[in-house]
Amino acid sequence: MILKTARAHAAFKGRDQITEEDILLAAELALPHRLKRRPFDEDGHLTLEQLAERMEQVRRQMEGSAPSQPLAPGGSDPKKRQDTPKDRRERRIGGRRSVTRSARKRGRYIWARPSPGQADDLAFDATFRAAAPHQIERDRSQTAIAIRPEDYHRKVRVRKAANLILFVVDASWSMAVAERMEATKGAILSLLTDAYQRRDRVGLIVFQKDRARLVLPPTSSVDLAKKALEDIPVGGKTPLSAGLLLAYEVLCREMLLRPEVRPLMILLTDGAGNVSMSELPPQEEAHRIADLFREREIPCVVINMEHAAFDQGLAQALADHLGAPCYTLQELKAESLYSTVRAAMR
Repeated sequence: MILKTARAHAAFKGRDQITEEDILLAAELALPHRLKRRPFDEDGHLTLEQLAERMEQVRRQMEGSAPSQPLAPGGSDPKKRQDTPKDRRERRIGGRRSVTRSARKRGRYIWARPSPGQADDLAFDATFRAAAPHQIERDRSQTAIAIRPEDYHRKVRVRKAANLILFVVDASWSMAVAERMEATKGAILSLLTDAYQRRDRVGLIVFQKDRARLVLPPTSSVDLAKKALEDIPVGGKTPLSAGLLLAYEVLCREMLLRPEVRPLMILLTDGAGNVSMSELPPQEEAHRIADLFREREIPCVVINMEHAAFDQGLAQALADHLGAPCYTLQELKAESLYSTVRAAMR
């Protein structure tokens, strides 16, 4: 990033060579947020003077060593420049948490399956084994082993995949909003820290009054997620159906755009919807939309936000339609929810 910015600054100044000034200015922009110790720390403060002092220290340490090669206009190594876009493209949907089947020629080869006539990503060992029993009747005058297209086997691979965690939060007056929203934020922040470390993407939907809003589109930026959490509006009725429908649309769109990303919806509600989008009763409408998640096999976790003394089983009924586990308010400690969701993603 420093190199790209330095190149851009040099070009802006009308030069075709990168200077020390370009590098220092680029470093001042690129380094501060990388000085954090934890994801939610404030950006580190780094001045041009500090950078220049550090560069001078490095220069003195390198005195007497072999002189470094000048930076080429396109970077330090033409071969590396060619490889970089490919590497970035491969890592864009990679992750560190979940194992998933991969249809691309990446990932660990675990077994093979027949692919007659298709030599793409050929599994040589399985192909040889498939051809071996037929060698007696095949012509091997021109080759040591005769392989035909019907013998082909393709590799089946697995790789680590990133998760998309979509939080859907009931912010209506049907819950004891203030206390439970604080507990919700604490739990979500714990998960965001974990998501930051594992390259997961996080989104946030809030429903209240008569609508649902995508407060935070799916992102890997924990800073954006934290800011979205700070200003969650509360109060009003409970448009549960609208929240579920918006979540379904967001997840389906993400699954279409990124087929290898594994989605997970975390729904925090007491299950008491009282606003419909159609002529159906609110609960029936919410249950019909919830059935869509189960049909698409979208993993969900329901956190029942109702107090145990007033629980009418609405959250559990909704979880049944989603095909999801339902956890009670007593389990809504940040650490408990954190462990529960991590287990669900595995």
